[in-house]
Amino acid sequence: MSPEDKSVCETKHYESIFNAHSETLRNFVYYKCGSEQQAEDIVQDAFIKLWKNCAKVIFTKAKSYLYTVANNMFLNEVAHQKVVLKYKQQTPSRVSNETPEFVLRHKEFQEKLQRTIAKLPDGQREVFLLNRIDKKTYAEIAEIIGLSVKAVEKRMHKALILLRKEIGNI
Repeated sequence: MSPEDKSVCETKHYESIFNAHSETLRNFVYYKCGSEQQAEDIVQDAFIKLWKNCAKVIFTKAKSYLYTVANNMFLNEVAHQKVVLKYKQQTPSRVSNETPEFVLRHKEFQEKLQRTIAKLPDGQREVFLLNRIDKKTYAEIAEIIGLSVKAVEKRMHKALILLRKEIGNI
């Protein structure tokens, strides 16, 4: 059976799509949002949407469909969180054996690192996190986001230059 003849609505084909793409899709969303729970929720919702629209989705396009749906769900969640975060109070309650100076330095470094990564253009941030956190090769990243390997290399190079400039050699 050729891939074009496979139906996403058949349970075995749907399960093969899930098994092949759920983990990388979760990582993709996690690098965008930074929350494992939120990433898992978005991925679950994306697969539910794939199942509900299985008759409309071509088997060979299921991966692209999932990534597009997950990305759109993430963007919708970001818009919602902007409103929620205005009113949310954060109370840090951290008990530690570390010295206050160490805790302060560590916190400042983490904040600077997060700010610097957040300042990266979306494409560079995505490539950087997929490579450095998820240990994906440039070829794997190129396949995930639909670019050439050279484009991925260039984004990574630019991301590293910006990060080194802001926080020193990493």
